[in-house]
Amino acid sequence: MVEQAKYLVVETIGRVEIRRYPEIVVAKVEGYADGGFNILFRFISGANVKKTKIAMTAPVISERIAMTAPVLSDDTSIAFVMPDKYTVETTPEPSDERVKIVKVPERLVAALRFSGRWTQSNFSSKTRELLDEMEREGIRIKGEVFSMRYDGPFKPWFMRRNEVAVEVEPRTP
Repeated sequence: MVEQAKYLVVETIGRVEIRRYPEIVVAKVEGYADGGFNILFRFISGANVKKTKIAMTAPVISERIAMTAPVLSDDTSIAFVMPDKYTVETTPEPSDERVKIVKVPERLVAALRFSGRWTQSNFSSKTRELLDEMEREGIRIKGEVFSMRYDGPFKPWFMRRNEVAVEVEPRTP
């Protein structure tokens, strides 16, 4: 069992949870898609200046990068949530310059959970389901939909926890 990012469910709408996440610290790699996972795994396995091993946490977050110049070969980022005991200042300094330590401010997130394998097809259909529910409820979104994966490749596919999520604006009374 790995440490999971903490959150508070503030509302449930059908299959969607509206969650308040506190400020978190992540180690992030941009523009390397699947290769980014390996870069981050090496970082938490001791490929950092202090050679410190960092416990794996969940979820692993993947999201599209806003278009910037120059255009990267891949427009996705991947991030590992750091254990609660770390701050930006106390997280070991990465040896690999592609790994960035970033503070994600407190935010409100709508999340739709699903089990099974993560595939682009599942991501697309669950994204549509999430966005349709937000539109029906009149909840305004902020930014792009991202994915959160909680389980490693050795967990049976039918038991894996995946989510699609998007930052949302608080409801106005």
